[in-house]
Amino acid sequence: MSSESAKRKPAPIRKLEESVINRIAAGEIINRPSNALKELLENSLDAGATSISIGVKDGGLKLLQIQDNGHGIRTEDLPLVCERFTTSKLKVYEDLSTIQTYGFRGEALASISHVSHLSITTKQADSECAYKASYSDGKLVPAKPGGSCEPEPCAGNNGTILVAEDLFYNIPSRKSALKNSRDEYNRIFEVASRYAVHNAGVAFTCRKIGAPKADLNTLQGATAITNIRQIFGAKVASSLVDIDHSDDHYAFRFKGQISSASHEMHKSIFLLFINHRLVDHTPIKRAVESLYTSVLPKASRPFVYLDLQIKPENVDVNVHPTKREVRFLNEDTIVAAIVDCIHKKLMSSSSSKTIALQSVPDIDARAELTHDISTL
Repeated sequence: MSSESAKRKPAPIRKLEESVINRIAAGEIINRPSNALKELLENSLDAGATSISIGVKDGGLKLLQIQDNGHGIRTEDLPLVCERFTTSKLKVYEDLSTIQTYGFRGEALASISHVSHLSITTKQADSECAYKASYSDGKLVPAKPGGSCEPEPCAGNNGTILVAEDLFYNIPSRKSALKNSRDEYNRIFEVASRYAVHNAGVAFTCRKIGAPKADLNTLQGATAITNIRQIFGAKVASSLVDIDHSDDHYAFRFKGQISSASHEMHKSIFLLFINHRLVDHTPIKRAVESLYTSVLPKASRPFVYLDLQIKPENVDVNVHPTKREVRFLNEDTIVAAIVDCIHKKLMSSSSSKTIALQSVPDIDARAELTHDISTL
């Protein structure tokens, strides 16, 4: 170490400005347009929407719009709706143990408002008109320079329209890393299509603004298998079998559609919803895909749609900034039950293949991949 380095004094510790803190937090929660869409979709579903329309320009970076017919936002709540940690779904920390809504932290809209130009138009059923508000850094701002910050009355249908423009305009490094608008749109479509399968009673549309027709267009009241057929194709849908299993002792249930032993597809598709959240869970995915390795034709990959419901107090939903991952009690038992149920279903639905039980991954080996919530 040089004498000059030894003499250098440490820099003083300073408290970051609120705007810096909020922008850093926003970058963790909203790291690409598809993350923003997921948060907005979940808001619409929490609002009881039965119809959700998505409009996208330049992969969501130039514009991302979502319109629903939900119950709308109270006019008096518009000044607060984009401030961090403002929510209608949580009052005390203990409420997390029974939370059954998608949102709960009150960070999604705040984060989007810190990295885009956000506007909200909303109308409740008992309101005479809609109201439109514009936001920047969590606060109400004038729609035009010199105008009023207050929400303005306007024409509109029941529900809410949220428009995020110029996403990451103030984070140049993030924006430059997301140059491929086609890739970003594909990610948006993937999120929308998965929620359309899981929320089959809700009508979903997703289109590029200016395109002659929507890429996703599901009908209200359609079934999950109907939406799978429309999104992933008739060949995939025709090869699926149903699963359904419940366990009262450990308080969980799962159901869904999975590939039969005759399924042939070169790309693995894995849709996992835990308590209606689209999540990743490596132990479940690895165990299921390992089972299929010895079942499907060579080079084929499975399609799995799994709707897993666990007693809310047994699930920790607050372990990831984007809520993409969750942890839950009795993971080993639940993973084993899923694999066992799929194994039995494949055996009963296949007359041409014998599926060896020893091909199912050992539970002790899988246990190394799981973490009991009690150790958090």
